Amino acid sequence: MGFGSYDESEQKDQDVDADDSEGVAVHENEHDGDVSFEVEGSTSDLVDKLGDMRDEE
Repeated sequence: MGFGSYDESEQKDQDVDADDSEGVAVHENEHDGDVSFEVEGSTSDLVDKLGDMRDEE
């Protein structure tokens, strides 16, 4: 066998003894709510700033 090769028979029908009691609770910290923020400039000011940033690149 060459580098990186494997025997496919070793990859077939693998039994894994896993204990699910120590798993990660993916829904433990779910939050429903609203997000709000205040913008210090008008839309045109922000678009102009974005244009300036793109020109700098």
